[in-house]
Amino acid sequence: MSDEYTDVHLRKILQRTKRIAVVGVSMNPVRPSYYVARYLALKGYDVVPVNPGHAGTMLFGCEVKASLSDIKGHVDMVDIFRRPEHVSPIVEEALAHFPKLQTIWMQIGVVNEQAAELARAKGVDVIMDRCPKIEYQRLFGELRMGGFNTGIISSKL
Repeated sequence: MSDEYTDVHLRKILQRTKRIAVVGVSMNPVRPSYYVARYLALKGYDVVPVNPGHAGTMLFGCEVKASLSDIKGHVDMVDIFRRPEHVSPIVEEALAHFPKLQTIWMQIGVVNEQAAELARAKGVDVIMDRCPKIEYQRLFGELRMGGFNTGIISSKL
């Protein structure tokens, strides 16, 4: 992992987040970007799919946007499914378009320290090399139900 994030910090982010822009979402249901976005939508998050190649089509009941700038209103989190070298312009656009942005989340394998520092300088939390779906499942008991040792002690089954 690129950074160590406490469970308390990750849980706080996942609990305060209501609307997520998923950049690089795929229309292919076997791609991680598709099933992560679908999972987050099923968990009650308002997911806005972003992919210029599919702009205007519908996914999970929402219109796919070409860019972050096409999104009306605010988002709390931008979840990035793009290679590290493509992250900086995405973060710059997010910071310019969403003045109340709380979190930049880079998926597993995505680390861009320059973009992270830019976001942190604006007071935005940055998570890199992690998946919100996996963290949600781990922190809120879903992996434990499958027999995984999540390192979290709870009386819930």
